Amino acid sequence: MIHQYKLNGYNVVLDVCSGSIHVVDEVAYDIIGMYEDKGREEIISAITEKYKDREDISASDIEECFAQVEKLKASGKLFAPDTFEPIAGKLKEKTSGVVKALCLHIAHTCNLNCSYCFASQGKYHGDRAVMSYEVGKRALDFLIENSGSRRNLEVDFFGGEPLMNFDVVKKLVAYARSVEKEKGKNFRFTLTTNGLLIDDDVIDFANREMSNVVLSLDGRKEIHDRFRVDYAGNGSFDRIVPKFKRLVDARGGKNYYMRGTFTHANPDFLTDIRTMLDLGFTELSMEPVVCASGDPSELTEADKPIVMEQYEKLAELMIKRDDEGKPFTFYHYMIDLKGGPCIYKRISGCGSGTEYMAVTPWGDLYPCHQFVGEEKFKLGDIWQGVTNTAIQTEFADCNVYARPDCHDCWAKLYCSGGCAANAYHATGSVRGIYKYGCDLFRKRMECAIMVAIDRTFKGRI
Repeated sequence: MIHQYKLNGYNVVLDVCSGSIHVVDEVAYDIIGMYEDKGREEIISAITEKYKDREDISASDIEECFAQVEKLKASGKLFAPDTFEPIAGKLKEKTSGVVKALCLHIAHTCNLNCSYCFASQGKYHGDRAVMSYEVGKRALDFLIENSGSRRNLEVDFFGGEPLMNFDVVKKLVAYARSVEKEKGKNFRFTLTTNGLLIDDDVIDFANREMSNVVLSLDGRKEIHDRFRVDYAGNGSFDRIVPKFKRLVDARGGKNYYMRGTFTHANPDFLTDIRTMLDLGFTELSMEPVVCASGDPSELTEADKPIVMEQYEKLAELMIKRDDEGKPFTFYHYMIDLKGGPCIYKRISGCGSGTEYMAVTPWGDLYPCHQFVGEEKFKLGDIWQGVTNTAIQTEFADCNVYARPDCHDCWAKLYCSGGCAANAYHATGSVRGIYKYGCDLFRKRMECAIMVAIDRTFKGRI
């Protein structure tokens, strides 16, 4: 399978199954586009006719270019066959029963009242609650007991707002550190926070113990304060930005993310990216909103071309800033052209429900944070383990080849089938797809590949 596109002056050819990416001239681009449907003589004739007025393109150039395309095909770098589908299920069987990461819902409560919150202001359609130390400790023991020979384990402190239960967070980290050597494990912790409760204690602790910190900021003040308000309706921008700056400065500007959400109110989200950059933040993420159909925040079809253009302009901005010696990171544009995810990851996806699970304040297990509160997806609990094996099997079998809609998609080995939660909420099945999200993902990948190409050519990768 081949995907071709032109962006920012580059003619890009992606060979999906080999993972090869080619930057080619116009003649090669056209030959590759015709190669599977037409014969050699027909292609050469058509290309000769198209470029007959170009003095810099001779008949021998076209012949040589065609030969190079054939050589690339013979070497498996163009038109490579898909050899992965037969092994998709077998790859996942190798890690069956091994859990490598938990999302600890340390607080099902929040001090903000964001209207677009998929977690229902932290309650997850249930009761407000905070996780006790005893439940959290058992969750960490569950992870250790079910991690097999895997050494590196990941734990996300999530909410709601996890800093509303900060004492338990600190105790759980201390417990993990006290046993990791004995158990032969290494814990990597992440904290996601809206920032209201950040103080010197939080900053010192986060910089000492958190491998990453995710900071929620929606960009420009008027957009952020439109949604991210407290229960009195007051915006939070002016209260959190100084705290975020202090935390990021204390971390040396590393291992953090500003995570924003864009909605129908700001499909022109590049303005919000620029705001973050102007504030001095350089590790950035802007996510399309996930909300119920008909919600006022929902992205519409009319928003889509605006968002697509924003992704292209974002890529151009990244290149411009690179050239100025002021680079920044955009989470969705992080891509490794030379290596990238292993084929297991490309086929199997995030591992929700199998390698990765969410734990509620009372110890219930769900496939991930976006399924918490959906009772039929409850897997079990941290004491008895997974008892709803039918649901876990459904997730285990849900690789990219289990989704019929992914079959002809050029981006399938980059998204690995996409988010199961988004698919379920859009179609009622974890094997469906969220079509709107797929369109955005494909555009992001085109832009990400182009930025990586530019950086490679300029010696920045």
